[in-house]
Amino acid sequence: MLQGMNQAVHVTGDLRRRLLFTLLMFLIFRMGVWIPVPGVDAATLQAALQSSQVSLFGLLNLFSGGAFFTFSIFAMSIFPYINASIIMQLLTTVIPSLEELSKEGQEGQKKITQYTRYLTVALALVQSFGTTITLSRLAGVVKTPGLGTIVIIALTLSVGSILLMWIGELITEYGIGNGISLIIVAGIVAQLPGGVGTLFSYLQAGTVSIFSVLLLLVVGAAVIAGVVAFTEAERRIPVQYAKRMQGRKMYQGATTHLPIKMNPAGVIPVIFAIALLILPQTLASYWNNAVLHNIAAAIAFGQPLNLVLQFGLVVAFTFFYTFIVFKPDDVADNLKKYGGFIPGIRPGKPTAEYLTRVASRLVVMGALFLGIIAIMPTLMVGLTNIPNIYFGGTALLIVVMVTVETIKQIQAQLVMRNYQGFLR
Repeated sequence: MLQGMNQAVHVTGDLRRRLLFTLLMFLIFRMGVWIPVPGVDAATLQAALQSSQVSLFGLLNLFSGGAFFTFSIFAMSIFPYINASIIMQLLTTVIPSLEELSKEGQEGQKKITQYTRYLTVALALVQSFGTTITLSRLAGVVKTPGLGTIVIIALTLSVGSILLMWIGELITEYGIGNGISLIIVAGIVAQLPGGVGTLFSYLQAGTVSIFSVLLLLVVGAAVIAGVVAFTEAERRIPVQYAKRMQGRKMYQGATTHLPIKMNPAGVIPVIFAIALLILPQTLASYWNNAVLHNIAAAIAFGQPLNLVLQFGLVVAFTFFYTFIVFKPDDVADNLKKYGGFIPGIRPGKPTAEYLTRVASRLVVMGALFLGIIAIMPTLMVGLTNIPNIYFGGTALLIVVMVTVETIKQIQAQLVMRNYQGFLR
């Protein structure tokens, strides 16, 4: 009994240290949001960006926790690392050497992580220099325009993104949850009080009605409930393991299940779709090209073509990314290797075909749900007449999914030594 109490104290003590470390990293992140980049007039920049009414700037500001409008050292947020991770995952599926490296266990994953860091540095430099050159064209934003100033600003932004990557990895290793995801959630949640204040100011000024606000709250609650349901939804396929002899030991047969989630791709397809749709706006801000400006205007936030493309891209990317994460052929080979089989299904290729068929049907529902969530902010603007609802479906999707996963990790820490979790 005393030993069990000591184990419980050890687990709760370790969990307390992890939670405190995570909160400390959040504090450092929020402090960095208010450290300005040298050589930039943040007030002039904010006025120029807010008057431009370009959705790209609002989205970047939302996911950076307000750092983009204040143009702090964290203005580029963690997006270079996210883009690098997505690129590496795609390259792993098309480059045989990287695919073999990913199958080498922990050592292989360490090398892929190192490659991702190198790519993050390169993307951070490209994005920082492009953003700095674009902003330098706005009158009065850069105090002393020149090559030296642009280099200093771009390097500062790049170092800020790399620092955020390091903070995220520290949270993952010494804190609770996925550090990169938690940094994005911290940035989104930090913008919530300001969004609520803006909503109340609209309400007091008579810009929006109380009915619109209530409708927004009801839809928000429904989105949260739907995200939780679809995040937890899975199809459990029964798997039977036959008796087998290994060495001198006989292993008894067992019955278990193979879970296939309805949304194994998570929020990656939504981020992919947003990245593609804002690309023309980004390029149009870099180059004064009539074709690029026309394309950017046609697919801008709130336009009908934007809705169609965003929904279609999210659905397509969900199917594509799902079968990158879940590989039926590998699962079928592993089941056959360890003596497992699905009742009524022959091992090998028939099992792979069955898993592909089941996963495809589940992904249809998950893809449609993600597509609806992705276009929810635009739909809500039309229904409620509340402008600039950036804290919409995508933001809620990220916050709820990361929160659910973090709670699961906290509970796993508590029940690791037969200690009852706080969720019961």
